Amino acid sequence: MSNRRTTAATMAMLALLAAACGTAARDEPGPAAGDTSASAASPPVSPSVSPPGPEQSAGEAPVPAALRFTAQTLDGKAFQGKSLAGRPVAFWFWAPWCPKCLSDAPAVKAAAARQSDVAFVGVAGLDTQAAMQAFVKRTGTGDLVHLADAEGAVWTKLGVSEQSTFVFMKPDGSAEKVSGPLGRDKLEEHLRALVAR
Repeated sequence: MSNRRTTAATMAMLALLAAACGTAARDEPGPAAGDTSASAASPPVSPSVSPPGPEQSAGEAPVPAALRFTAQTLDGKAFQGKSLAGRPVAFWFWAPWCPKCLSDAPAVKAAAARQSDVAFVGVAGLDTQAAMQAFVKRTGTGDLVHLADAEGAVWTKLGVSEQSTFVFMKPDGSAEKVSGPLGRDKLEEHLRALVAR
């Protein structure tokens, strides 16, 4: 009975995520890569940092609650969210069929190449592993870490309900969620704020 409830909850969440981009969005052309039209930004989220636990050694950066997750990369490797603790992180939530995500890909790729002090993590969902891998190949974003989040666990953990969405997380765990597409200039603006001391 528990498995049926879990499956039903997962399916409901995936339906909500898919609806955020909408079926009509699949047929609409995405904006030009340089488009910097206004996007909805959520207010900054206060950090929730847990006290050191058994998996955190003394002297290590505290691990924000949002980074206490495990996932799998698109190439099948285990990934620990806590490995990002103490660093600025740009999470990019995308789906393979989403035109907004495709539009954001060139700016994300270029920014990741320039910003070596920021950890870029793509979080893919709402499709099959093969479709996710094809999107990465098509966009040339294979140098980024991409998580295969088919069940939406990381999306839920970070409070994301639509794609293309970015979560910019400072080393202290405070975060800002912004809906895309951002384009190069807006993305750079958010990255500058992310690394500002």
